Amino acid sequence: MKRFLFVVAVLLVLGAAASSVFAQAPQAPLPAAGALAPPGAPAAAAPSKIDKGDTAWMLTSTALVLMMTAPGLALFYGGMVRQKNALGTLMQSFIIMALISIQWVLWGYSLAFGPDKGGIIGGLEWIGLRGVGLEPFDAYSKTIPHQAFMAFQMMFAIITPALITGAFAERKKFSAFLLFTVLWATFVYDPLAHWVWADGGWLKKLGALDFAGGTVVHISSGVSALVCAVMLGRRKGYGHQPMQPHNLPMTVMGAALLWFGWFGFNAGSALEANGLAVSAFVATNTGAAAAALGWMFTEWMSRGKPTVLGAASGAVAGLVAITPASGYVGPVASIMIGGLAGFLCYNACNLKSRLGYDDSLDVVGVHGVGGTWGALATGLFASKAVNDGGADGLFYGNPGQLWTQVVAVVASILIAAVMTAVILKVVDALVGLRVSEEDEVAGLDLSQHSETAYTGGSGSYGEFSTGTGAFADAMRAAEAKPRPAH
Repeated sequence: MKRFLFVVAVLLVLGAAASSVFAQAPQAPLPAAGALAPPGAPAAAAPSKIDKGDTAWMLTSTALVLMMTAPGLALFYGGMVRQKNALGTLMQSFIIMALISIQWVLWGYSLAFGPDKGGIIGGLEWIGLRGVGLEPFDAYSKTIPHQAFMAFQMMFAIITPALITGAFAERKKFSAFLLFTVLWATFVYDPLAHWVWADGGWLKKLGALDFAGGTVVHISSGVSALVCAVMLGRRKGYGHQPMQPHNLPMTVMGAALLWFGWFGFNAGSALEANGLAVSAFVATNTGAAAAALGWMFTEWMSRGKPTVLGAASGAVAGLVAITPASGYVGPVASIMIGGLAGFLCYNACNLKSRLGYDDSLDVVGVHGVGGTWGALATGLFASKAVNDGGADGLFYGNPGQLWTQVVAVVASILIAAVMTAVILKVVDALVGLRVSEEDEVAGLDLSQHSETAYTGGSGSYGEFSTGTGAFADAMRAAEAKPRPAH
């Protein structure tokens, strides 16, 4: 624990110190209001190009995307774990909002969107948001403040590592989770975001299309989730003990909030309140609806009955798949992308038991497979008739776009897989990855946070609440202890 606190303190001090140094660099003073420019001086800057409607829409979209992490993803994941891990799962989504908000301001945004360095990474010129002001930055948006664009992109940086938590749910140390999140955001998310979205990024220059995060968000999190699940190993009792969701109403509520917030995620990526935003909005809703139905009917035919969890998971799979294509395809293409996503993701989630890895909450099947299908489908269905700033796909006479999408998918898989494995090795060496066997049996709520999600009823720890022995007695006694007031 001391090593972990030392590492976190060093990261924060270095980030704050670097930000302070850059912020104190001399800058030219602004002329006083109404002052005349001296002879020979360059003409004054043109009046602000900020559009109030675009800015209002982007601030709204930013809030919608933040809501996707908490409460959306927090409730979606929190309801699917066992009762003894509910708080620990909610905590992971919640605290990521704080952790990445600081990382993004200190150095994350500069690495992701700062001045290009060889198409690979952004420079540190914008560290601590130095130079990221309230006027538009034309390379990213011509009608909203640069800080509004920064804040919108921050929300993507927040939710992406939060998605990964579903793969190692119920067994990872909280200290390891915190350190992993900061390192993963810095060495996986930030470079990949630069490749795909930043001015000068090599995949952007190649012509890869990713309107709102199929590669940057979903493939990266899905592949990293697979690496995490394999390297951490399976939960104690996996395959032998029942591990049903403890609160499906909570999960459905989370899925509905994700669906709602996703309009900011995709339609907001138009960066203006315009026709393209409307098109992306319609594509998003259509894709989610088609996937919910696709998953439900596939499950119905496979298992004999449709499930509520399946319908909710299908909707999320459709939202994932339509994300990269949402600004490039029309409604009919959205139905095909979403419907097939429901079928593919359902079958992909059922593969994990055959392959033997424990992806606790199906991050690989939903986000990895759904994001990959969506990125490739963009190369099939994209049309310049929908977005003249994009490109035509295979079905509109441009097979080269599909190949470009394949390159983007492979590049995303490679950086996510390799860097996640390296980061996990580093974190394991510093603080260890997994909780102890006793802590895992007790649950993360109690072992990591000394709290319980529920009181009364059958108890928070049903698997030993009726058991005997010293360990069961200790757990019941710990559960009965009064918790400190917050």
